Amino acid sequence: MTEKDMKDKAVTESARTESTLEYPLKGECQCGNVSYALYAAPLMVMACHCRECQKLSTSPFSITAVVDAKDISFTGELQSWERIAESGNRNRALFCPNCGNRIYHFNPDAPETVKLKLKPVNIAQSQLFEPQAHVWVSEKVGWYQLPQDVKVFLKQPF
Repeated sequence: MTEKDMKDKAVTESARTESTLEYPLKGECQCGNVSYALYAAPLMVMACHCRECQKLSTSPFSITAVVDAKDISFTGELQSWERIAESGNRNRALFCPNCGNRIYHFNPDAPETVKLKLKPVNIAQSQLFEPQAHVWVSEKVGWYQLPQDVKVFLKQPF
């Protein structure tokens, strides 16, 4: 099987997986005290290579699913903290106070979207959270190789 054949198969599998997903998709933190129901596909999924996301994920990047706020609901107690991003935007992070898992973050000045950090654990749903773009590659660790044929941004594209 050629590389092109493998890519074509991956695209076909991804489309088939997304079309067979039944909403709502559900996910929960490690301890189970916080959960969510996602009622529609994310608007976009990004791999963020900024230093803050590297700290958050303890890995080279963090996966962020940008979701329309009306398409997701959360249950359970959440704690929050806030910082100012390099762009000047406010970034409020919500997490489980019991296990510490980051659930999502958002800009309080633009609450129409949330940036979901916690993914469902069902393997059939994993293709939905494959990054469509890599952002903040200006802070990418040197040893990580970006995938081919994916959008790349030096910083935040919006």
